[in-house]
Amino acid sequence: MRKTSCIALAVLLVLALPLAAGGSKESAAGEVYFLNFKPEIAEVYTSEVEPAFEEATGIPLKVVTAASNQYEPTLRSEITKSEPPVIFQVNGPVGLANWKSYAAPLEDSAIYSMLSDPSMALSEDGHVYAIPYTVEGYGIIYNDAIMRAYFALPGKAVDISSAEEIRDFATLKAVVEDMTAHKDELGIKGVFASTSMAPGSDWRWQTHLFNMPLWAEFRDKSGDSSTALAAAFAATEFDFAYSDDFRNLWDLYLDNSVSQKGLLGGKNDADSMAEFALGQCAMVQNGNWGASQILGVPGNTVADSDIRFLPLYMGMEGESAQGICVGTENYLCINRNASAEAQANALQFLEWLFSSPEGKDLVTNRLGFITPFNTFSEDEQPTDPLARQVTEWMADASVKSVPWTFAGIPSEQWKADFGSALLQYINSSITWEDAVKAAQDSWAREAELAGR
Repeated sequence: MRKTSCIALAVLLVLALPLAAGGSKESAAGEVYFLNFKPEIAEVYTSEVEPAFEEATGIPLKVVTAASNQYEPTLRSEITKSEPPVIFQVNGPVGLANWKSYAAPLEDSAIYSMLSDPSMALSEDGHVYAIPYTVEGYGIIYNDAIMRAYFALPGKAVDISSAEEIRDFATLKAVVEDMTAHKDELGIKGVFASTSMAPGSDWRWQTHLFNMPLWAEFRDKSGDSSTALAAAFAATEFDFAYSDDFRNLWDLYLDNSVSQKGLLGGKNDADSMAEFALGQCAMVQNGNWGASQILGVPGNTVADSDIRFLPLYMGMEGESAQGICVGTENYLCINRNASAEAQANALQFLEWLFSSPEGKDLVTNRLGFITPFNTFSEDEQPTDPLARQVTEWMADASVKSVPWTFAGIPSEQWKADFGSALLQYINSSITWEDAVKAAQDSWAREAELAGR
């Protein structure tokens, strides 16, 4: 029986050799299962990245994308399966704290050695556990064609002549409210796209917009902008000292929108981006990842050259020297519980994606990442209009980018609590003071649960 088994195994190996040489999916072992965080590029991963990597290496790649705002629940479900993700993501120090027991050390990996700034990686206990793979920026995206049409109106109420001259909240408010008064002449339904509050779509407000008062408070407490995240991450209390500033911009969105307040609970971020793409509004808050959404909307009316950024002006002191929000919450980890072969193949995939000519072309021109890796030259960065805008804002010496501080939020539950309070405020179920208190109370509770 032992002899027969050996002969059978030898026959199988011989039969497999031609398949392996041809890079067949059937012959490749150690599948790379990547649980992706970004729904807006899911199709690029499955239709372009997967087949390109498999053809180049013979290693099967499976990219699964979690639904919007459902990454953590999806990861919790998938990580315990018999074939769990080999590559997964964390959103910063809080995310790493949740998943560190699953993360393999990466300090000796090729992907870590490729970082232009190794300090960007997330480290603990002398080991590197998470690698950033893209730098992103967000703010108020505006359609400059509509803005030019407004500034050409003979009866406009402001004395500036271009969107570039908007450098503070007072000017933004004056422009927006006057545009609302002239919306029929401008052919728009509202100045801002719908403030989407459908389940899974409130992240633009309870995380990204909230970054502004969060950063400002912990910048003040720590004494420096660069240490705001560390201070927020350690904080047991949150005062919401800049709540009035947040409300300034929040109310401006709500009062000058395409949609009435009562409809916002059913609007998602795809609705908002479509409204912008179809010329129904002049502005929408989002990040450079939104370029693919805008340009991919059937019937898109916005020219590439007219898609531009403004910072999130709220009325904070000195905000004219403020740029857009720049940072990352996108870190890659390797599952230490996956097989050694799967881990090696996963690292090979990341090295291929971020250093091979074919991989870099996909990263730059299809995935649209502004990468932190030294394998990319300046002319290998994305050329979509919002990526170019991020690069321009970062290069503007007259302003300083606002760092992403929301990674210091104590939990996903806090975001859910604040998002719920914002929707209740929209629907007049609670006052603004109630919403502020909900944010404060939830922070204290969630920080305690997180062991701060």
